[in-house]
Amino acid sequence: MTERTLWTLTGADRLDFLQNLVTNDVAALTEDGIVWTGFLTPQGKYLADFFVIRTGDDLLIDIPTPIAAATLQRLNMYRLRADVAIAPAQRQVTRGLGTPPPGAFADPRHPALGWRGYEGQTPEEGVDWDALRVEHLIPESGTELGPDTFILEMGFERLHGVDFRKGCYVGQEVTARMKHKTELKKGLVRVTVDGPSDTGSDITADGRAAGRLFTRSGHRALAYLRFDRADGGLQAGEARIEFDTR
Repeated sequence: MTERTLWTLTGADRLDFLQNLVTNDVAALTEDGIVWTGFLTPQGKYLADFFVIRTGDDLLIDIPTPIAAATLQRLNMYRLRADVAIAPAQRQVTRGLGTPPPGAFADPRHPALGWRGYEGQTPEEGVDWDALRVEHLIPESGTELGPDTFILEMGFERLHGVDFRKGCYVGQEVTARMKHKTELKKGLVRVTVDGPSDTGSDITADGRAAGRLFTRSGHRALAYLRFDRADGGLQAGEARIEFDTR
């Protein structure tokens, strides 16, 4: 599981500040709750994804550690005169499956992902989070999600990470156009893999570029695939790839 960083947001403009930047409706957090959202470039490509959590008067951001520093730098570029400050939170992220314990929140992306806690809840050990991500098509920063990612191709709408009614945010024009004016020709899919393979391996279809292989769990994996080349002859190095329609 990717290491996580927690920030506390303070200041009168904290919700409005985020609302104008990210893909989801964080203004809806008028009471305790959690939202998963994307943060994009003006060209509509992925910069970061994170959870925004409200617990009482506290507003938290739960973000993958490898992208935290760069994301904080970008957020501060937009801060200008807004009454908002971002500081490290003296808390730790814990996770588990099943019913959330007191003070924890159901993961908003998918029920199978269990709960997230920020108040010292006991984490559940031995969970194969990669297997769950493969089963339910859940992308992860640094693996499936990177600088060339368009979030709709990676399932952000299905995973409740974008709100098309909330109004403007950075990258909104491109994202809305992909939603309403185009048919997606590529996307995140589940595949079966027969043979050795490495994360990030190129997938070919009868010798033509077709996509890329990502997280693998057993004989199944996540892949970014061109839909018009998903029907046959798929290879990733020496491994044979088949589109998993289950």
